Amino acid sequence: MGKGRISLGRSMFSIIGVVVVIGAILGGYLMEHGKVAVLIQPSELVIIAGAALGSLLIANPLPVVIGILKGFKNVFFPPRYSKEFYLETLKMLNDLFLRARRNGLSSLESDVEEPETSEFFQGYQSIAKDHHVLAFICDTLRIAMTGTISHHDLDQMIEVDLEVHHKTLHAPVGALMHVADSLPGFGIVAAVLGVVITMGALGGPPSEIGHKVAAALVGTFLGILLCYGFLSPLAANLNRANERESQYYHCLRTALVAFIRGAAPIVSIEFARRSIPADVRPTFKEMEDHCRGKRETEAAAA
Repeated sequence: MGKGRISLGRSMFSIIGVVVVIGAILGGYLMEHGKVAVLIQPSELVIIAGAALGSLLIANPLPVVIGILKGFKNVFFPPRYSKEFYLETLKMLNDLFLRARRNGLSSLESDVEEPETSEFFQGYQSIAKDHHVLAFICDTLRIAMTGTISHHDLDQMIEVDLEVHHKTLHAPVGALMHVADSLPGFGIVAAVLGVVITMGALGGPPSEIGHKVAAALVGTFLGILLCYGFLSPLAANLNRANERESQYYHCLRTALVAFIRGAAPIVSIEFARRSIPADVRPTFKEMEDHCRGKRETEAAAA
């Protein structure tokens, strides 16, 4: 229960941050006896948000745009790469390595060739439902089964794979940062359009002119606020989430290369455990107990 609260707390930080930004700005504005109704300018928001969205579509292919939308779930939902998820991964790797050590690496061929239907991988649902992780593990083992590649070359091959994966993850972050940087400029565009409208109303009632000037200034305000108050922090958060994913794949890489190099299963997963970020890294005893519990359950069933 305590660990669940910690995960929930981490996911709530982003929402709390949004509330703090809005509350601080509106609170300070109201303290100066400002009128909130003046800040509600739908036309200015349409100009800024529409131009930002259009520039995003012009500059990026559809997969990058979809990657941004998918990335938001990593910001507002509990983090996937928790200590429990790493423990499940270490247990899976340990059982996989023990099986390969006992029956030979070729005994994993049926599981590696069809991981979606493999009884072994289906026993670890949190991992089996991620086809990218399964492909990474199975492709590495598949090439290792050929026996024609050294562990140094295999490690280099994995490094190339992870470099491509990292660039793919970073593309949505770069696109979002580019949009965030453009928002103040779009705010100025909205403000200039407001000034144009104001100039056309010269000679009218002073209250009407004042309202149009205020609406124009709100455009600049919204552009700067959306940039530095929301999109830039979201891009930074998304980048950290991507780093978490890269660290997870590095953990898999460390274990696989260590085992293929000839290390014992427990030593291989210990290599992997020590590559896990400190805030979610299980202790050696936690890892050992988790792996032993799985083996004892299987022995009892047998």
